[in-house]
Amino acid sequence: MIPSSGGDTTGNGNLAPVEGPSDALLICGRDLREGELYSLAGGSVAVFTARRPDSEEANEDAAALIPYDPHRGVLAVADGVGGGPAGGHAAALALEALRDALIEAARDGDELRAGVLNGFERANRILLDRGGGSCTTLVVAAIEGLSVRPYHAGDSELLVTGQRGLLKLRTVSHSPAGYAVEAGLIDAEEALHHEERHVISNAIGSDDMRIEIGPRLALAGRDSVVLGSDGLFDNLSADEIVEHARIGPPGEALRAMVGECRRRMVEPRAGEPSKPDDLTAVLFRPT
Repeated sequence: MIPSSGGDTTGNGNLAPVEGPSDALLICGRDLREGELYSLAGGSVAVFTARRPDSEEANEDAAALIPYDPHRGVLAVADGVGGGPAGGHAAALALEALRDALIEAARDGDELRAGVLNGFERANRILLDRGGGSCTTLVVAAIEGLSVRPYHAGDSELLVTGQRGLLKLRTVSHSPAGYAVEAGLIDAEEALHHEERHVISNAIGSDDMRIEIGPRLALAGRDSVVLGSDGLFDNLSADEIVEHARIGPPGEALRAMVGECRRRMVEPRAGEPSKPDDLTAVLFRPT
């Protein structure tokens, strides 16, 4: 995994090609002052993660950028379940398990999909074997050339938007609020203020964990893939995320997105959602 050199660009410049999953970048328990820009799977990736603004506790969110080969890779966000024991450690263990499963899949010549699914299962088994009730969400974007496929468990989400603002795909949050929106019982705006917004019904580290696999979606050259913990999706509507994601190079788009999100956490205004929380966001754009 190789950081972008010199400025904010959607191209890869003269960056060397990545070799495989062993080059993975795992960002766990850290606070980034600004977004960082990387090259992965023939595109540019901006990533940001930080603890909630008013907290002295460690950041329980984590992110991973895992190359599979020069044209394929995995983006992931994990959010250790708040209130549970060692949530941040659970998130880190899940991403380590995902990386290790992808290393094995690449070594054995397996498809990327097999490595991702094995990563979810391995992470779930590790957390269950540890005991103590540690859980985490996990959302993954598998990038294969000019296509993306989402996988997730929990309320960390993924969306895809076109340059002109068309929402092409959004995962369904595994939560009462998320299912209520999907069923048409409430709208997305009501969901942002739902009293059970924080409740999740699926997680890594549970006996009945299930992996939701989304459709493979072809990506246009200026499409953006956004992954985020609930710190992002509880403070910005999907329309607002889309508006930020589609404007400017990936690094600038991500900075504007997380800047507005964290502003709402500390300076709530009437009619706006405001949920102080750890925040992680990843934005991918193909080249």
